[in-house]
Amino acid sequence: MTAPLISPSLLSADFARLGEEVRAIDAAGADWIHVDVMDGHFVPNLTIGPMVVKALRPHTAKPFDVHLMISPVDAYVEAFAAAGADIITVHPEAGPHVHRTVQLIRSLGKKAGISLNPATPAKMLDYLIDDIDLVLVMSVNPGFGGQSFIASQLRKIEAVRKMIDKSGRDIRLEVDGGVDRATAPQCVAAGADVLVAGTATFRGGAEHYAANIAALKGQG
Repeated sequence: MTAPLISPSLLSADFARLGEEVRAIDAAGADWIHVDVMDGHFVPNLTIGPMVVKALRPHTAKPFDVHLMISPVDAYVEAFAAAGADIITVHPEAGPHVHRTVQLIRSLGKKAGISLNPATPAKMLDYLIDDIDLVLVMSVNPGFGGQSFIASQLRKIEAVRKMIDKSGRDIRLEVDGGVDRATAPQCVAAGADVLVAGTATFRGGAEHYAANIAALKGQG
């Protein structure tokens, strides 16, 4: 089984030292950097905006995997693209015309992702699968780090994997929420190839990041 890519979530990093934290997880073997953007409206939390993404961009060459949990989302896509996002992921519920949002992201030269909340069915992808580069399955309800994995989402990961394989397109299948060394192999077995991990990556401080990432990849 191929080791998954690991995209550590900055939501669990030390916000007073974000630049150092980004450099540390880069050196520790992170494949992508996951940036959780929350607006206190679409999800019950506030995090960061495009200015922080821009400030962090010089600290790593790794792809910025930016998950927009904001509504309405369209007005902010261009700002995050300009700030240095490489992948911009949105929720179907975050705007009136999600296909148009996908078109906007791709018109800016960025990869487009669709995120499915725990109660959002895989079928939501039926008329989007030919236009996206990533599907993010949320295995917790979005808004806070440190939540427990919702096991029912494994069936959704399996369903999305079948849709991706049927499409014949190069689409990444990412999972976010409660991912640790116990749930990571379950996600990979179900078909995921990218894992977002906040708490499991940043636990123990910088001297443990490399071992934490290796464990998530099934190498530790």
